Amino acid sequence: MGRSLRVAVAGATGAVGLEMVKTLEKRNFPISELKLLASARSAGKTMKFKGEDVVIQEMTKKSFEDVDIALFSAGSSISKEYAELFRGNKNSVMIDNSSCFRMDDDVPLVVPEVNAEDAFKHNGIIANPNCTTAIMCVAVYPLHKAKGLKRMVASTYQAASGGGAKAMQELIDQTADVLAGKPAQVNVMAQQIAFNLFPHIDSFLDNGYTKEEMKMFNEARKIMHMPELMLSCSCVRVPVLRAHSESLNMEFEQDITPEEAREIIKNAPGVILCDDPANKVYPMPIDATDKYDVLVGRIRQDVSRNDKKGLEMFISGDQLLKGAALNAVQIAEVLNR
Repeated sequence: MGRSLRVAVAGATGAVGLEMVKTLEKRNFPISELKLLASARSAGKTMKFKGEDVVIQEMTKKSFEDVDIALFSAGSSISKEYAELFRGNKNSVMIDNSSCFRMDDDVPLVVPEVNAEDAFKHNGIIANPNCTTAIMCVAVYPLHKAKGLKRMVASTYQAASGGGAKAMQELIDQTADVLAGKPAQVNVMAQQIAFNLFPHIDSFLDNGYTKEEMKMFNEARKIMHMPELMLSCSCVRVPVLRAHSESLNMEFEQDITPEEAREIIKNAPGVILCDDPANKVYPMPIDATDKYDVLVGRIRQDVSRNDKKGLEMFISGDQLLKGAALNAVQIAEVLNR
């Protein structure tokens, strides 16, 4: 790891911000000064970092005057408001977890296991991908490098954590209410989530897809440098607290067997092979929770084809870690090599 840096976490009290702080500590990122920034109502409170109390400060534009790296997880409107402090700035970098800069031509969209070199092409801002996209790309990219991905159909099983801390609490509250014979109160998510699931994450577009589904389509193409990748997604919210799962159907340019795929996954960064169905070993969100790596399993030949160019697999990854906080810290690590 390189030199000690002055680091700010914008939105430090949110679900992802909290994980960013924990991840910086767990990975022993070299920090000479840590600023924890949030709204005025949180200012003055403290958070633990390496056994010490760090006072949370109200975020203002002056907060970033002496910062090397700023990890942003405060929402798109805040990111847009502060972006000009970093754009073109050679001394400070914004690593942004919102969606607002991901498709900008001058902003790299980075998953370090896939396109770490893109981080060095930044103009002051680097974007963190959508959570489902990051989890998917980590698992799929090593197979693509070996066999040439051509087409993919993804179905997601996305936890309440994707909607933030309030969505997670709504799942808990609704579950308790239903079990007590009370009606579930829907205040945060689009529908009742307790004992239910629904194919509605973000708003619907004119083509019938949701913004979440099109994020996966566009972002995967950019991250993997595959502008012509054929990709279709259906994104579904499920009654799981944390960690997203995805079912992936993939078509490759070259023949690929499940045995070959397992060997590729075994030797790839950021993934763990969990593929022994006979012994009930397969990816599950309960096992992916709090894990840095994406779990990959249920690898099998696509029986709908008469060749060996198709594979099915199932993956699970922690939305708050690889899907957000961990990926942002990994980008910072790349910059500080």
